[in-house]
Formats: sequence, structure tokens, C-alpha cells
Amino acid sequence: MFAVIQTGGKQYLVRPGEKIKIEKLKTTVGETVSFDDVLLVGDTDKTAIGTPIVNGARVEANILDQGRSKKIIVFKYHNKTRYRKKRGHRQHFTEVEIQKILM
Repeated sequence: MFAVIQTGGKQYLVRPGEKIKIEKLKTTVGETVSFDDVLLVGDTDKTAIGTPIVNGARVEANILDQGRSKKIIVFKYHNKTRYRKKRGHRQHFTEVEIQKILM
């Protein structure tokens, strides 16, 4: 069984037992979170496509970790004008493990 969920402005294809990193959620480690914005639920024999979400579908996940990803260097440069800007950015994330997909 699989599902497509929407969180943090992005869409993720998830299956039970998978670990994914998503945009930071305001929760603590060990809590259970439920994603209600399920766009698609599928199995080997049938598929439910939402308009835009599937009514009654829900994905439950367990919070494993809160952290920050590796640093990304943002470098802007214009030639012949001595223009250089160098900045770094570390994005916050929440790592979750998908427990079950309810339909």
C-alpha cells in the first residue's frame, strides 16, 4: 500500500515502514503525528484519487528526529563588477517513520 501526502508545501510518496525527512513540524521526538492531506491512496488492486484530497484517508507517522541538514552555500557573482556574495543556509527538518495508511 502507498499514499501521496502533502506537508510543508511539498508532496511525498510514502509506504508503511519508510523514513522520510520533511519540513520542520512543531512536535517533540516520540510523538505520533497524523497527515490528513492525502492526495492519493493506492494498493495492488485499487487506487483512490482525491479531488484534491481523499475523504477519510489518513497517514499516521512517528517522529524520530528533529535536526538541520548540511550547509548549502549560496554564492552570487557578477563578472567585471567586483560583485560577490557568499552566504550559507541550513534547513530545519523533521524525520518521520510512516506507521500506517488508513483509508
